[in-house]
Amino acid sequence: MSSTIAHAARTELTAFNGELIGPDDTAYQQARDVYNAMIDRHPALVARCADADAVVRVIAFARAHDLPLAVRGGGHHGAGLGTVDDGVVLDLSPLKDIEVDPDSHTVRVGGGCVWGEVDRATNAHGLATPSGIISTTGVGGLATGGGLGHLTRKCGLTIDNLLEAEVVLADGRKVIASGYENSDLFWALRGGGGNFGVVTSFLFRLHEISTVVAGPTFWPVEDSAEVLAAYRDFILNAPRELNGFFLHGTVPPAPPFPEEIQLRKTAGIVWCWTGADPDAAAREMAPLLDALPAPLLHAPMVLRHPELQTMFDGLYPPGHQWYWRADFVETIPDDAVALHAKFGAEVPTMQSTMHLYPIDGAAHDVGQDATPWAYRHANWASVYAGVDPDPANAELVKRWTVDYFDALHPYSAGGAYVNMMMDEGQERVRASYRDNYARLARIKADRDPGNVFRLNQNIQPASKPTHGSRP
Repeated sequence: MSSTIAHAARTELTAFNGELIGPDDTAYQQARDVYNAMIDRHPALVARCADADAVVRVIAFARAHDLPLAVRGGGHHGAGLGTVDDGVVLDLSPLKDIEVDPDSHTVRVGGGCVWGEVDRATNAHGLATPSGIISTTGVGGLATGGGLGHLTRKCGLTIDNLLEAEVVLADGRKVIASGYENSDLFWALRGGGGNFGVVTSFLFRLHEISTVVAGPTFWPVEDSAEVLAAYRDFILNAPRELNGFFLHGTVPPAPPFPEEIQLRKTAGIVWCWTGADPDAAAREMAPLLDALPAPLLHAPMVLRHPELQTMFDGLYPPGHQWYWRADFVETIPDDAVALHAKFGAEVPTMQSTMHLYPIDGAAHDVGQDATPWAYRHANWASVYAGVDPDPANAELVKRWTVDYFDALHPYSAGGAYVNMMMDEGQERVRASYRDNYARLARIKADRDPGNVFRLNQNIQPASKPTHGSRP
């Protein structure tokens, strides 16, 4: 069947601007791979689209043949929602245009870009926008799901900096979504994921950030409870220019880390100071550091923003086994601190980790219903990630992740950041959007009533009211 679909695509999509790859092609293995090697799917067709018209044609082809359609930007999603068995993968990777306007502090970005490409282009002008923590992450997935990272406390989420999007809808129409045009769609795109169309181009606001003071502080994992208890109070009262996420992990066995601490399990904070005065970073970190035991390593340094964004790339290349769970968190009571310390000491592999990302500061300036992101009152987004290159350890890292999540979930706010969820079912999706889900479902019914874009954290189209019911 798969080879038949690929043949049909080549027959029907003549003069296609892009590349059509089927199971019999030598490029197929590379084309079907995604970031998480735990995901092993075999699409009938991978269609690499070089312009918006190609996107229109691939959507029409998938609909005409009643094939499931997955949309791939960077391919990073933990649940593998950018690919599908026996269906069509609409691959945006050829859409690489980046146009920086330093005068208006904006950047226009093609839907196939990864954040490292954007970071380098904007940094050439001394500018940046929130862009996660790993440079190989796709722009499209991060930007439509929320977008948190090193710049959250200072600049807000990525969706808070999205000004406009060019979108191909399920019926093939190409539209502009902004605060002035198709504003309902624009609202939905800022956190509703890939449910409403294929974004072929984004326009983001930029901030005057060129260099940062950034890097890790590591303590022995035995000090985890003391570090986390001090951190939870400190970071929420720190100036917005100081971002720092808490982690459990293992020191990588390579430079620049000193040999004597390599492979030590640790509790840590990864800092990012965006203030104008680099010397102020140490002064702002000092109250926390002075209250804690001496760390194994304290290594914040002046870096260009793209250097910070690539800090984790070598530790997390494509092709590893990943299993994720996530939660939003308002408070971290002492009982939760103790549980974090327990599971932090049990990190099963060198690359497995837990992060607590602060999402206060500028992220709290946006109203609860101004975007679909429904947890503006939360203070952290937690993620539990079991990671290892060896498939033999897949069950090991999954079990640690699930057990850690199950233990801490009772202390959560209820939902989770959709970009860090696995395929966990409709109840979990609804919990993550809370009161905003109903509005998303109405917009879905208007823009994609047939749920063509369903391979995602799916918003199901609202049912139309029956005769005599309330509208």
